[in-house]
Amino acid sequence: MKRLLTSLLLSAASSIVSASAQVPIPAGRPGEDPLTRLFFPPELVLQQAQAIALQPGQRTTIINAVKAAQGDLLDLQVQMSDRSQELMKLLGAGPLIVVDGKTINPPERLDEAAVLAQVDRVLAVERDVKRRQLQLLIRIRNALTREQQEQLTRVRQAQELQKRQPDQELR
Repeated sequence: MKRLLTSLLLSAASSIVSASAQVPIPAGRPGEDPLTRLFFPPELVLQQAQAIALQPGQRTTIINAVKAAQGDLLDLQVQMSDRSQELMKLLGAGPLIVVDGKTINPPERLDEAAVLAQVDRVLAVERDVKRRQLQLLIRIRNALTREQQEQLTRVRQAQELQKRQPDQELR
């Protein structure tokens, strides 16, 4: 049962973290997510639990944080979908659009105020998603000791080296 729960959490957490917030922090390499150097995704922490001597209380804290984030993010995804559909209705992308099985003829002119107001609603949900993702990463990091963070940093660096070696051999 523990393995099933862990694998479910790992897969859910990877989808959460894969869309992690973009904060303007200098990155190590072009195209690299700068947050990878500051935070640890839950799947990495749980995979390395024995190596970093993760305590039961820490594991519980991390699992509870992931579960809470999953629920929040699911709600936000539904909101994002609804608000994006409303935006598409206002924009009328193309000569004819189909929304919820109905064909809509877009207006000749767009209501600028309405479109911008809807964009603000979409962006507000995006902000909430990124904020919630960052909150999860902060809670995970705060659950770890400095030594555990250093160990995870070394593990991540070793994994990055392994990924780069095949690329360097091709050159």
